[in-house]
This record gives sequence, C-alpha cells and structure tokens, in this order.
Amino acid sequence: MQTRPGTRPRRARPKSGRPGMWAIRGPLSRRQYWMFAALGLLVPLGLWWIVSSGAAVDKVFLPGPVDVFKRLVTWYTEDDLLSDMGISIYRVTTGFLFSAVIALPLALMIGTFRPVQAVLEPLTDFIRYMPAVAFIPLVMLWVGIEESSKISIIFIGTFFQMVLMMAEDVRRVPLAQIEAAQTMGAQKGETINLVIFQAAKPALLDTLRVTMGWAWTYLVVAELVAANSGLGYSILKAQRFLQTDKIFVGIILIGLIGLVMDQLFRLAHRKAFPWLHLRS
Repeated sequence: MQTRPGTRPRRARPKSGRPGMWAIRGPLSRRQYWMFAALGLLVPLGLWWIVSSGAAVDKVFLPGPVDVFKRLVTWYTEDDLLSDMGISIYRVTTGFLFSAVIALPLALMIGTFRPVQAVLEPLTDFIRYMPAVAFIPLVMLWVGIEESSKISIIFIGTFFQMVLMMAEDVRRVPLAQIEAAQTMGAQKGETINLVIFQAAKPALLDTLRVTMGWAWTYLVVAELVAANSGLGYSILKAQRFLQTDKIFVGIILIGLIGLVMDQLFRLAHRKAFPWLHLRS
C-alpha cells in the first residue's frame, strides 16, 4: 500500500471476533430470543384472523380467534374447564411417570450389556410400531374402563419409544470413560451408577422432555376409553356437535400446557447441568 512521505500507514481495524446472530449457530440474547419467539406466534395468529375474517369462510369450518376466545370463556364459566384440564394433566403425567420409572433401568441394562440388548431391543422395536389405539380393546378387557385404562394407553404409547431412546443415550457414553473407571478399580455396579448413568443424565433428561410431548399426543386416544371428562373427551364430544370453536380451544390448551411443561424441562436441564448452557 502506498503512503505519502512523512505519514504512517493506516492500520486496519480488527474485526470483531463475535459472530452475528445470522451466523451458523450465532449468539442470540434473551431479549432477541423472545422477540423472535413472539414473532413466530403472532404471525400465524394474524394469518388465522385474516383468513377466518373472509366472507367466503364458514365459521363452522374455521372459527376466528375471537370466536375461540368466547368459547374459552364459556367453557371456563359454564362447563368446568379447570376440572377437564386437571384430569387430563393427571392422566398424562401419571402414564408418563410410570413409563419413565420402568424405562430408565431397562435402558441402562440395554445400553450397557450386549446380551440384554440382544434379548430386549428387537422385541421393544417390534412393539413400538404397533399403534396404541389398537390396544384399546385389550386394555378395556384386562384393566377395565376406569382411570387405569386411560393411563395404560398413555403408558403404551410412550414406554417403548422411551426405552429405545434412553438406551441410545446410554450407548453414547464414551468407552474411554468406562475403561478409565475400570482401570481405577471401579466395580461393575459402580461403573454403571457413577460413570455411565452420570454421563448420560443430560441426554436422558432431554429424552424425557421429548417423550413428554409424545405422551400428550396420546391424550385424545386415551380418552376414547369410556371417558366423561378431560380435554380429549371434550374435543371428541365437540366433534359430534360441530362445535369447531371448542375443538380449537381444546387443541390450543393442550399445546399451551405442553409448552409450559417443555419449558419446565428446559429450566430443569439448565439448573441441573449449567455447564452445558454457558455462553461463549
């Protein structure tokens, strides 16, 4: 670069090492995150309002946001909405917890010991492709039509998927960690509890978060079994009477409850494993 006599060459300004938000896996502040999240929610809501406001759209087929909100108020004041929400939350969480309590030790065994994997993984893989709704007649025959039947359907819908995903989380624990523990004299039980399980815990919690979402997808199926309350039952009942606005309310409420639970799992993950969420 040519310079005038008696002058110093200009130094190039160092570029900032911090990538922008549109870089691959670029940073995003909490404020920016919530701004984009609000945009992602408001844009579909606006499109829904615009489409449903058209004269050519029948309210029976696509009620508007105002109609859905009015139905929400009616359901809350006249039809005991809180009771329906409470019983659905109870059914989903109970079925999910039963699945998690049984799936976790099985997944540790499948992911740790090859003979256990050979015995249980093909069978679990076979059953998980069977639709949960196909088990309704058997569940009614074996368990009855009380609350246990609804919980059983949610259990069937989540358990087998959960086992396989958790077993894969366990298998991802590096073999070097296991060999290091064995070199230091760790016994088999100590290796499983203090090395494999501890290393897999972050991934296991993520798997629980994902499968909780699956548990909610089986709610309507579970409440097909002689139910007289719950969000899924209300959706099915509203279908018979062409109460489309109530169907929308039920679907939105299930989504909102699931979103809250998902955020609670994320919060638990950040609190339990803060080193995985440190910003660079």
